[in-house]
Amino acid sequence: METPEDRFFRELGGACGETRQAFARHVGMSSSRLQLLMRLWRNGETSHSELRQGLSLDGASVTRLIKEFEAEGLVSRRIDPADNRYTLASLTSTGERAAADLERSHQAYQVRLLDGISAGEREIVLRALERLRANMVRIDPVG
Repeated sequence: METPEDRFFRELGGACGETRQAFARHVGMSSSRLQLLMRLWRNGETSHSELRQGLSLDGASVTRLIKEFEAEGLVSRRIDPADNRYTLASLTSTGERAAADLERSHQAYQVRLLDGISAGEREIVLRALERLRANMVRIDPVG
C-alpha cells in the first residue's frame, strides 16, 4: 500500500524527470545533449572528465556528444595545457548563440509550465523543498 510519503516522493521525482524530458522534446534535442550544451554555456571551458562527473554520463557518451557538437560547429576542443591527459571543451561563438537561444526558450517554457500556479503556491513548494534539503543534510551530513 502506498503511503503519503511514498506518493510525495513518487510525484516529486516524476515531476522533475518529466519536466526535464519535456523541455528536451520541446526543443527537439536529447536531454543529454541539452544538459551538456547548457553546462558548457554556464561553466565555460570544461574538461571531459568534469562533464562526465557533473552530468553522470560515461566517458564514451561525453566524447561522442562533444564530437557531434564539434562537427556542428558548436564546440571546440583542445588538450589541457596544464595536464595533457585531459581534453577541454568550450562553446564556439555559434554554440554560445545556440545556448543563449535555448536559455530564452527555456525561460518561456517555464512560464507556460507555471500557468495557473499562483506565486503563493510556488512559495509553499519552495519552502517545502528547502526544508527537505535541510533535512537531508541533517540526516546525512556527508552526502
